Amino acid sequence: MNKLENPELKDKIALVTGASQGIGLEISKLFYSHGAKVIFADLNKPEKQIAQSICYKFIKTDLSDINQAASLPIQALEVEGKIDILVNNAGIQNVHKAEEFDDLLWAKMIQIMLIAPFQISKRVIPSMKSQRFGRIINMSSIHGLVASPFKSAYNSAKHGLIGLTKTLALELGEFGITVNAICPGYVQTKLMESQISDQAKNYNMSQEDVLRNIILEPSAVKKLIQPTEVARLALFLASENSGSITGSSYSIDGGWTAR
Repeated sequence: MNKLENPELKDKIALVTGASQGIGLEISKLFYSHGAKVIFADLNKPEKQIAQSICYKFIKTDLSDINQAASLPIQALEVEGKIDILVNNAGIQNVHKAEEFDDLLWAKMIQIMLIAPFQISKRVIPSMKSQRFGRIINMSSIHGLVASPFKSAYNSAKHGLIGLTKTLALELGEFGITVNAICPGYVQTKLMESQISDQAKNYNMSQEDVLRNIILEPSAVKKLIQPTEVARLALFLASENSGSITGSSYSIDGGWTAR
């Protein structure tokens, strides 16, 4: 992927969690094309071609481990001494009835999607304050705004992430740091494919019926969202043009939450 002649993110250092696939990878690609140096944080290395071009540095990290989550931003800051843009994107999805949810799995999901974003943000904020510029983008979900059955851990983490977004926005605005959340609906990724399979079991339906009657039924636009659509919103929020936008949660859901 070639870089643009007049990139919006020239010389910006971006740390993206969950960067090796799905939404995180599309954000990383787009940031790179607009001039950013993208630090990939993930359990898995990106594909060889991505690693040799778009990935400025790869940091293997398991965000379910509270100590690894805390050390990630420290390692990232060692690369060039600053982080201009942080995208807290990493996430997992498991679908269970609340009474059947394993306690440790529930806690693991909260760690990855709520506690880790706090730990990472906390440690990059001083760098952002010192340069009086920063962009923190938290990947929440429509399930940070509304709830669905069988997703107690996911709903709780994503609702909490929006609360964290608003609080940090109020604390950091005077330093030129914006904090916003993106709330995608159902995005066409491998994670989504596994969720359709899990929902089919919970609802005793075919996967086709789950997609049509559960996932897309509330939407005005009857299609899954593409990761590139989410990436373009992230690019705007990461740019200089979004300096007056903070503490906001942006739905990109085909009208799913409009009802």
